[in-house]
Amino acid sequence: MLRLDGINSFYGEAHILFDMTFEVREGEFACILGRNGVGKTTTLRTIMGLTPARSGRVTFNGEEITHLPPYVIANRGIGWVPENRIIFTNLTVERNLIVGQKMGTRKAWDLGLVYKHFPQLEKFRFRSAENLSGGEQQMLAIARTLMGNPDLVLLDEPSQGLAPKIIQEIFRILEQLRNAGVTILLVEQKASMALSVSETCYVMEKGKIIFRGASKELRDNKEVSKEFLGL
Repeated sequence: MLRLDGINSFYGEAHILFDMTFEVREGEFACILGRNGVGKTTTLRTIMGLTPARSGRVTFNGEEITHLPPYVIANRGIGWVPENRIIFTNLTVERNLIVGQKMGTRKAWDLGLVYKHFPQLEKFRFRSAENLSGGEQQMLAIARTLMGNPDLVLLDEPSQGLAPKIIQEIFRILEQLRNAGVTILLVEQKASMALSVSETCYVMEKGKIIFRGASKELRDNKEVSKEFLGL
């Protein structure tokens, strides 16, 4: 579904991504792991066209999207949940979800299905989003993205700033989404949580992928996980 071929991305003159090459298959839950500052978020921003690649190709559903504007990439079927969540705090939960709808989309995500997977949001459907907890705002950001019926969801650090109990709830929801067949590319600092829900894992260091393989391999092999993640 998604493929990066030889991607090089920069911030000004600073070279951030070096010949990045990887792919995400339809229905797959993949994760990108690595320490802070290795280029994980830049990878997602490059896919979305927010930090356009200087060289290389990004293809999505067989079409090149490398230099398309972000709104066109979003309309092609990629949903992005950024690290800072970006919800409309002056709107209710339900209005936030409705804003996320796109005309002409083919799949089944609507208010009913969202509330099935996010019952906490249904409970607060008429509450102003600014009065939600951090975890509830993260749930809302994910749910609003799903309302656009994307083919692929990019998730950037969904556990950021949340209490351990709330993080467990977020990852329980992500596991439900995986089981529902949603294609997900997750960037996450909490490696053990990411490996518990994903199928494929890429580990980054200094803008390059240094490991690619089954999440189970990293999860179950202590020597491998210590070598690539320091766990």
